Amino acid sequence: MPASPLYRAATNHSALGPDFYDIVAPASFPQHVLRYRNQRAAKSVGLDTLTDEEWIAHFGRFAPLPDSFVQPLALRYHGHQFRVYNPDLGDGRGFLFAQLRDVRNGRLLDLATKGSGQTPWSRTADGRLTLKGGVREVLATSMLQTLGVDTSKSFSLVETGESLIRGDEPSPTRASVLVRLSHSHIRIGSFQRQAFLKENANIEKLLDYTIRTYMPNIWKDDTSARASAFLEEVCRRVARVGAQWMAAGFVHGVLNTDNINVTGESFDYGPWRFLPVLDPEFTAAYFDETGLYAYGRQPDALFWNLTRLAECLLPIAERSGLEQALGTFEPVLRQEFTGALLKRLGVESKDPQQDAELARTVWMFLSETKAPFEQTFFDWFGGLASADRAAKSPSKEYYDNPAFAPVRDMLQHFSPRTHIDLNHPFFARSEACTMLIDEVEAIWKPIAETDDWSAFHAKLEAIDQMEEAYAL
Repeated sequence: MPASPLYRAATNHSALGPDFYDIVAPASFPQHVLRYRNQRAAKSVGLDTLTDEEWIAHFGRFAPLPDSFVQPLALRYHGHQFRVYNPDLGDGRGFLFAQLRDVRNGRLLDLATKGSGQTPWSRTADGRLTLKGGVREVLATSMLQTLGVDTSKSFSLVETGESLIRGDEPSPTRASVLVRLSHSHIRIGSFQRQAFLKENANIEKLLDYTIRTYMPNIWKDDTSARASAFLEEVCRRVARVGAQWMAAGFVHGVLNTDNINVTGESFDYGPWRFLPVLDPEFTAAYFDETGLYAYGRQPDALFWNLTRLAECLLPIAERSGLEQALGTFEPVLRQEFTGALLKRLGVESKDPQQDAELARTVWMFLSETKAPFEQTFFDWFGGLASADRAAKSPSKEYYDNPAFAPVRDMLQHFSPRTHIDLNHPFFARSEACTMLIDEVEAIWKPIAETDDWSAFHAKLEAIDQMEEAYAL
């Protein structure tokens, strides 16, 4: 395929050198069946004109894209897993396949894989991804994007014709390879590896590369000031995505330091869940026996991870500057949460005090009554302008509860966001579009039993309509 100027590719990450990655080869799969192709994401990086055959060649067989990596890079990193340090991590079933530029704004983006075969970091694992795992990630990222979360995009899902044995789902089960589009795959764990190895020069090298590539506006000539400015920026970005998760009622499930990237996108979806009702103790992963990463503990988990990043920077920065940078996390989290919640309600901001009070009263209502989480935001999207629609909701009884009165009183001060259309066909439905675990299992069941993908495609169509209506 001839190179296209739309690719505007860059191979910046390879310039970091072999201390940061291993050159690897993709697995050879016996079959390639295209199950999902994100055409909108493809258009953003100039790949929307690929035929399905070309698509599979690049994202099933991993033929190099023009002007990008000749061979994929398995990234090296360490990390705390459930707060236990693991120095044996790295891309064990994925790699950085290509780096491209967004055709609209020139932003550097990664195409990375999941399930593409063994690497030096696979240990005893097979380097594969179950088809169910791929389907779940497509569903998660699609829903999160619609709910206003800054997330990686599921770019491609190809079924590979292999049978896998897994302990957490009926086996043998079908295999797949997923490609995701994200701003960066530089993790907190990427810095942890260099700190663990006491490679101070590499800490600074990674710091400078990251700032120049992803956040050039914060550059400081002094190394210590530069490191503190970087930590502050990462705190702001991670606080923002954490606040977005909370407003979306999302539980990531595995907030290890290798699953948090420094550019602040949500990525690497495993045992995720969405809340049925507001419950701080709601836990996604069956193996999270203590609830370390429960819904209500996610902000604490993120801050703990950011503190580990600060520790990595101590060899090149003053402690006082790093401590001051960490102090930005909590106020930004509160501010971003309030803003995200107002967007979820589809109302315009008034002023910081009234915005925060509305957020508080909504949260108190959801906590006290256990009203269905997503249904509540659907019913009252647009504020009191949607009162007639909410009166016909299957959750009407919750709004007749005296606990809702403070919410109704606060909503009187807020107008619908100017760009939304409350007459959109999506709002003709009576029930919210949700992504609860029972629905995910119901989508997977016909795929597993009869290769029926109709429920999967129907859900994605509903999410697309929802995104158009919410316009978050």
